[in-house]
Amino acid sequence: MDLNTITEVARPKRREDVPVWREGDAFLGGGTWLFSEPQVRTTRLIDVAALGWQPLTVSADGIEIAATCTIAQLNAVNAPVEWIAAPLIDKCCKAFLASFNIWNTATVGGNLCMSLPAGPMISLTAALDGVCTIWSADGSERQVPVADFVLGPQHNALRPSELLRRIKIPASALIRRTAFRQVSLSRNGRSGALLIGTFDPPTGEFVLTVTASTPRPMKFSFSTLPSADDLRGRIEREITQYFDDIHGAPEWRRHMTFHFAEEISSELAEPVR
Repeated sequence: MDLNTITEVARPKRREDVPVWREGDAFLGGGTWLFSEPQVRTTRLIDVAALGWQPLTVSADGIEIAATCTIAQLNAVNAPVEWIAAPLIDKCCKAFLASFNIWNTATVGGNLCMSLPAGPMISLTAALDGVCTIWSADGSERQVPVADFVLGPQHNALRPSELLRRIKIPASALIRRTAFRQVSLSRNGRSGALLIGTFDPPTGEFVLTVTASTPRPMKFSFSTLPSADDLRGRIEREITQYFDDIHGAPEWRRHMTFHFAEEISSELAEPVR
């Protein structure tokens, strides 16, 4: 879609070249949402892709994902064999149910910044203890866990003029056992519930991350694998609202959340074969 309110496009090559934020500005990454509907209050685009960030950096410490990394680039990451949680990347990328063009244009950072309940990059990075690095206009930066970055539908922790720079997933999260469950009302529909469980055998820690069925990510940590009653009790007490839109009624999302939580806990309780 043409954006006929745009009067200027800035393409900074370095951080110090990013223009001073003003009313009507919008950061442009992949643009798959920005160009999908009228942006009547937007008059200038700041193209962060021009900054030339390395999409992915894999090291012994984990994975650093640039905000401008595309879904296709993330899915092609060459993960060390000991990172047994790495298959979650492919599963969450495929939860987009998007076309080839979207995979090669949409960015990980854009998915987080849109902050929609069904954002699968939110599901992935929240479940794997991802931490966002945010650039502030004064030259400083701050870190916010992904689970705290997304505050609700299209509402996140970014302040005006702030820019999401990267997401870091620690290696300690990538060596955990995982279980994944996702459901949509239709075969090619948006996720109505997407739950990920992680289990660390050496410590016994179990973490359940609930997304898509709730307005924001919800994480439940246990020092050991919980009983079905304990798990259900935590979810009942702490999830006070289920998301409601054309992709699923709250009652159905609640039912699938409990159903998947029990399946995930049972799967991770089984010994590795």
